Amino acid sequence: MTDTRPPYAGTRYPRLAETPAFTEHIAAGWGNGPVPATTVPGAAAAAAAHRDRLSERLPGQAVVVASGTAPVRNDDNDYPFRADSDFTWLTGGQIEGAVLVMTPRPGGHDARLHMPPPFRPGDTGFFADAAHGELWVGASPGLPEWSDALGLPVQDLADLTVPSGALTTGSAGAALVTEHGLEPSPLLDRHLSRLRMIKDPWEIQQLRDAVDATVTGFAAVAAEIPRAIGDGLGERWLQGTFDRHARTQGNGTGYTTIVGSGPHAPTLHWVRCDGPVLPDEVLLLDMGVEARSLYTADVTRTLPASGTFSPRQRDVHDLVEKAHRAGLAQIRPGTEYLDFHFAAMEVIATGLHDWGLLPVSVDEALSPGGQQHRRYLACGIGHHLGLDVHDCGKAEYEDYMGAPLAPGVVMTVEPGLYFHANDLTVPPELRGIGVRLEDDVLVTAAGSEVLSAGLPIDADGIEAWTKAQQR
Repeated sequence: MTDTRPPYAGTRYPRLAETPAFTEHIAAGWGNGPVPATTVPGAAAAAAAHRDRLSERLPGQAVVVASGTAPVRNDDNDYPFRADSDFTWLTGGQIEGAVLVMTPRPGGHDARLHMPPPFRPGDTGFFADAAHGELWVGASPGLPEWSDALGLPVQDLADLTVPSGALTTGSAGAALVTEHGLEPSPLLDRHLSRLRMIKDPWEIQQLRDAVDATVTGFAAVAAEIPRAIGDGLGERWLQGTFDRHARTQGNGTGYTTIVGSGPHAPTLHWVRCDGPVLPDEVLLLDMGVEARSLYTADVTRTLPASGTFSPRQRDVHDLVEKAHRAGLAQIRPGTEYLDFHFAAMEVIATGLHDWGLLPVSVDEALSPGGQQHRRYLACGIGHHLGLDVHDCGKAEYEDYMGAPLAPGVVMTVEPGLYFHANDLTVPPELRGIGVRLEDDVLVTAAGSEVLSAGLPIDADGIEAWTKAQQR
């Protein structure tokens, strides 16, 4: 019988990197020149100013900040890479595995960037590294291209030297801790959070762009509500609609999109989005586009899926709107950060008391030892906004909670009421209603500006807007 098997049948299949004929052949014959590094216009100049601000805070102190790497999703699949926010704020770049080094000198700091060079033809990683090899992921800018784009000297990561006593940040710097003996510095984290509280004009424009894209994303979602109901596509369809919009108009979403219909609306972080869209219930949408610069919006509206609120749904929405307006009225220079919180909470507690839902007086509920009204609003009702949806999270309490607001602060105001379907302390007609209103607000020299004002906040306006998107 003739043996028809190929000549290598039954032998150990060779590793390509160990096959000289292959490695010689794949290393040659490639065209194309350098790939330019792309950054958001103005990002490098803004980052240089940010480094100057940090340098003023930490004279004589070396600083090392890493961009991080993509986390593993499962097995050999990674999540998409998203650069560490502090790294992006200080460099204007989004480079996986990169490290910024700021070395003190008289009058300031010298900055340099270290990054892993791309695997080009002739490198084993070109064909052997599925996560970073150009044969797998496409051509990438190299060190000279990133240096030109960011206005920084850029060197090979293999040449990284860490100054003695350097401060580094938290999770993104884990490899630095392991390889170079550094310790994450709460002091550096705190300084960066405090600096990032005040946005410069370039950052404010990035947030404007993110909010504007989010407003049009809400319109895209509202237009799909009839299909989500009629075709049985449910919450997933609406979540996917916004996520596609965010990826098209920006980098993606700034956080996992929340779409909660009916009994899911009171669940604060309903990101599963695996239920139906119920035609006679409210639909809570908490969504934000992350711009390509990584600055994100964070906006919430609660829509009547049918286009019209029921009387009880409107009652809840009206109370939340009243609290929302009370909070917005406190956003201006000189007021303390928590003033908006207390103003909104007083409205909520008073309304709940009037409905007979509080077992104590309004004053007792609002006292530090009371807080019974928080059963229906257990979360906070606002936060800083920027590169992170909950921006400046490493600041200490006294850095912002009792500090006066200043021009350049961007924050959210987001009161709500959440009556869970299984909450026996509320009458049946309220169970399963969740309402939140969230706007992104810029503190200005004269007061404040609601960046997300393109979306209405009153019940009549929301009904009319919802119906208009579906015509």
